[in-house]
Amino acid sequence: MGHRADLLAGAKRCLYEKGFARTTARDIVAASGTNLGSIGYHYGSTQALMQAAMLSAIEDWGEAVGLALAATGEGGHTDPLVSYWQRVIASMRSHRELWLASVEAMLAGEHAPDLRAQLAEGMEQGRRGLAALLTGRDEDTIDEPTVRTVGSVAMALMSGVLTQWLTDPARAPSAEQVAAGIRALGLGPGPDQ
Repeated sequence: MGHRADLLAGAKRCLYEKGFARTTARDIVAASGTNLGSIGYHYGSTQALMQAAMLSAIEDWGEAVGLALAATGEGGHTDPLVSYWQRVIASMRSHRELWLASVEAMLAGEHAPDLRAQLAEGMEQGRRGLAALLTGRDEDTIDEPTVRTVGSVAMALMSGVLTQWLTDPARAPSAEQVAAGIRALGLGPGPDQ
């Protein structure tokens, strides 16, 4: 790898270990084996490098989540809704640093308009992807009303469950509890449907 790639890899490592706000240029240099001047030369500033690292981490997160959620038949339960939530929660456990990075990216985007715009576009793609996954249709065939309804609600549910799992995993809902709650609200099919 060259210095640019080394810097990005080091910044991502720092992002996972220290978080966006607590990472310094010196941390990145130590993690990447480069020098301080390389940051300015390749990225312009530490902030720009950290934003690039954040976006790269979000891409990693999207790929990991997409693979986990698309793994139909996995999850160990005969109820497809419970199986889906088992996969979501398993991803939250196994890729905790990626999920945390996604939350931190949203917060950082409040003060970085370019990052916020890129995150908004990623969120739109996420809604479409979730809608496709949950309806069993190809993403290219998903219409806007389905993105706005199925995709938006699925993302809202996932974000809420994520917040609980990141904050209080001991009392966060299980896949069975999430599925039961969805059904109690009349949002999902019964286990026999």
